[in-house]
Amino acid sequence: MKKVINKHTCLELFMIALGCAIYALSLDAISVPNKLADGGLSGISLLLRHFWGVNMGLSTLILNIPLIILGYRYMGRRLLLYTIWGTISLSFFLWLWRLFPIITQLNLEHDLFLSAALAGTLSGFGLGLVFRYNGTSGGTDIIARICQMKFGISSGKMLLLCDAIVLFISLSYLDIKHMMYTLLASFILSRVMDSVQQGAYTARGCLIISDKYEQIAEMIDLKLDRGFTYLNALGGYKQNEKRVIYLVVSPREVPMVKQLIEQEDPKAFVTIFEVHEALGEGFTYKQKRHHLIFHK
Repeated sequence: MKKVINKHTCLELFMIALGCAIYALSLDAISVPNKLADGGLSGISLLLRHFWGVNMGLSTLILNIPLIILGYRYMGRRLLLYTIWGTISLSFFLWLWRLFPIITQLNLEHDLFLSAALAGTLSGFGLGLVFRYNGTSGGTDIIARICQMKFGISSGKMLLLCDAIVLFISLSYLDIKHMMYTLLASFILSRVMDSVQQGAYTARGCLIISDKYEQIAEMIDLKLDRGFTYLNALGGYKQNEKRVIYLVVSPREVPMVKQLIEQEDPKAFVTIFEVHEALGEGFTYKQKRHHLIFHK
């Protein structure tokens, strides 16, 4: 019988809890002491805390119930269980961090820019870990996950939209100065979150069109030790058949590729684009050795 709980599942649950812990620390240690608002359900919890003194951990847990029910319809049983785990973890750490002196030691009220930058970075890193390991921390994360799965919308951008709506409401108790720094924190959060979620193995893709494609491909194999693929193409003007070289390299190898192509065919047409994640040989296993000096 296949085990329901295996090492991979345990790793995912641990990383989701770790991400929630980092996110909760950002809220308790930075956002609240420095009077920065937050977006989504956490922002609503801050509103309830400010006006009625409701405990953030308790309000977060209660407000998540209808969203969890919504998530069950779209995310399936496994992701629902991960969402419940993330919601409980976030509520727990929001309560736990308040018991430690570190909360009072991180008061950065004298520098709102530093507070916003640190809050956005920590929150983005924490939520990025949660999403990377197939979980959510509840709240608008559920909406972001559904939009990502069904419509391909970046989770960071969706969260930024939800944050903007809640932040507008937060003007009822915040001044413009703190609100603008909160928007800065939300922007940093969305960028950091997308970077963490997409993975560390970023790369650059290259499409190379040249009549000397064989010579260029040979040099790629000899000097870069990278694999490549030939794509069959048809010229738009002369309607002649061509072979296009498709190549994926690390960012630091891009100058080497340019130099190599320049040597073989200065008239070659080259496009270089960002690859958010590269998996497989040369990136996630059997990584190539990077040359410190590119020899001609």
